[in-house]
Amino acid sequence: MQEVLLTIHSIRHTYDPSRPFGPWLAAVVRRRSIDLLRRRGRIEAVETSAPEAYVTFSAPDADRQADRDAKTTLGRAVACLPPGLRQALELVKLRELSLTDDSRLSGSSVGALKINVHRAMKAPRTRLNGE
Repeated sequence: MQEVLLTIHSIRHTYDPSRPFGPWLAAVVRRRSIDLLRRRGRIEAVETSAPEAYVTFSAPDADRQADRDAKTTLGRAVACLPPGLRQALELVKLRELSLTDDSRLSGSSVGALKINVHRAMKAPRTRLNGE
């Protein structure tokens, strides 16, 4: 209904007052209904509704173990970073300090910190994608 009202509002200039209103309105409703059915058909053809498909493992403890494994893997990837990149990542992302605070603590410029944080985020990502 809302789609029909919005459409009527946007195309009201096309209505000719010398002609009957009913057939014009019926044509708008028919076309919007067809558009809705087509859209719904496209969505249903691609997407499924299966909430259980989003669960990694059926046992809740298995999900917790997967989380622990992911944290361990990520921790190892961060530990392999050079000291400067690791420090920038820990200060800006883990401790959530601002770049200016991090700049004062580390002695690096804000621009250098931005670059180091970017590199520190990219290195583990490429390493983990390769494994």
